[in-house]
Amino acid sequence: MKTKISNILFSALMICSLASCTKFLEEHVPQATLSDEQAKSPENAEAMVVSAYAIFTTAEDINSSFSMWNFDVRSDDAYKGGNDSSDGDVFHQLEIQQGVLSTNWNLNDIWVRLYNSLSRVNSAIALLNETDEASFPLKGQRLAEMKFLRAYGHFLLKRLFKYIPFVVNENLTYEEYNNLSNRTYTNDEGWQLIIDDLMEAYNTLPTVQADKGRPTKAAAAAFLTKVYLYKAYHQDDVNSHQVTEINTEDLNKVIEFSAPELYAGYGLEDDIHNNFRPEEQYENGKESLWAIQYSRNDGSTYGNLNWSYGLIPPSITGVTDGGCDFYKPSQNLVNAYRTGADGLPLLDSFNAKDYDMATDNADPRLFLTVGMPGLPYMFNKAFMMAKTSIWSRSNGRYGYYVSLKQNVDPALVDNYLIKGSYWASSMNRIAFRYADVLLERAEAYAQLGKADEAVALVNEIRTRAKGSLQMIASYPTTYGVKIYITNYSGSYTKEQAVKMVKMERRLELGMECERFFDLVRWGDAEQVLNKYYAEEIDNCTFYQDAHFTANQGEYLPIPAVQMAAANGHYTQNIGNW
Repeated sequence: MKTKISNILFSALMICSLASCTKFLEEHVPQATLSDEQAKSPENAEAMVVSAYAIFTTAEDINSSFSMWNFDVRSDDAYKGGNDSSDGDVFHQLEIQQGVLSTNWNLNDIWVRLYNSLSRVNSAIALLNETDEASFPLKGQRLAEMKFLRAYGHFLLKRLFKYIPFVVNENLTYEEYNNLSNRTYTNDEGWQLIIDDLMEAYNTLPTVQADKGRPTKAAAAAFLTKVYLYKAYHQDDVNSHQVTEINTEDLNKVIEFSAPELYAGYGLEDDIHNNFRPEEQYENGKESLWAIQYSRNDGSTYGNLNWSYGLIPPSITGVTDGGCDFYKPSQNLVNAYRTGADGLPLLDSFNAKDYDMATDNADPRLFLTVGMPGLPYMFNKAFMMAKTSIWSRSNGRYGYYVSLKQNVDPALVDNYLIKGSYWASSMNRIAFRYADVLLERAEAYAQLGKADEAVALVNEIRTRAKGSLQMIASYPTTYGVKIYITNYSGSYTKEQAVKMVKMERRLELGMECERFFDLVRWGDAEQVLNKYYAEEIDNCTFYQDAHFTANQGEYLPIPAVQMAAANGHYTQNIGNW
């Protein structure tokens, strides 16, 4: 079995707010400044590093998943799911973009959990800085790993809240923490701070790590690719969240850090589904540039399991009883996988009709992303999906589709799928995968007017999709589905190439919690989501009150408790909170 550094759990989770509680720092940062050589020993430094890794699994939970599925319900990919609108009401409010208040508990919850993670990382950095390199030759590499983790925590927060306090000084005093502002930096400067940490990581990290879960140079390159792409879509007007410029210099940085030669040893899996299997032989594969490591049978009661997907499994009688059936694929997403007579996406008309399994051509990724009535759940014929309450706790109010990428074959209960308070699995969550890098590179090329280069990369993704049949090869003959996908050919304009890339991101990354953040990054959220709400009411009546308000809905309000604790140093996001 491949070694996973996060199998060892250090320190209990400390729940505190950034502005009002620094207990963890007070316990650990002072020891990094003591003259006591024992406190600065390599063993202590390594323990703090592993503790920093561990919190990225132990600090998240079903209502605050660092995968961000709880917040992707704002996109056109997924319904909230569950029983009804009152079941997880704060997530219902996010879904319809109504009633989202700074006092909502879930907003402060994710804020606190992520800043706890950053606190743990900064504690490790502070101790490493005081550790003698002669006695700890890995000091530089471990510092680079922590800079990577610090960038990751800030990245997750920034996509949610836009203007955040950055904790890039690991030696801040209690008073200095309380005096941090969330507007010290512009939006653009905030992205640059993340890039600065990542560049330190990139320049130091090795190409190979013995322990799975530690980032490599390629992981840092992939992360830089993503952050530069976000930075390229400038949103620096303090009175709006609109994209004011797509910056050429930033796009060229995307090209630089997505260059194929930086990813030796990585590539696309032969089948996309290999990225979403729990078995050890599939985890940390060639497409996984950096993944959050989960495990089982590591000596503890439940192991270091992924509880963050605990609300997503359906409730199969006698098998997954208690499954909560959240994060359900939308009809709009399913329709997006329809292909035309030429095997290509219906870029402008995919939602003109609902997908019909008996008559419509479909991209094979549909059947690897969405479980549908009439097909086997998780490719296991013992669990045939149907329009029953087993597959929809809401009895159809959120439809009967089920996500496949977060779920595990029910036959693996007590093996890779384990029941505690909720369902959990040991399946890793890939934070950066190579297909995403290829599509980010394609997007940069498209925005730079290099349509041919962009389309060639899109075709590389589509070629892999065409061959992703190991689980579904029998579907056409057994269930009558029509799988048909081809590549683009010919010449295209910049506008056409951009549209193709945007659609391909949706098809490739569907139900991977990227969609809402893509729409905001592009400046497309208002147009796409209000059109989606209008067209989706017949499928999901909860949308009758939905409306996306530009310059408000793109980002979450700063939690009220954080505003109160910040002593006037925070400025609330624009909008009527």
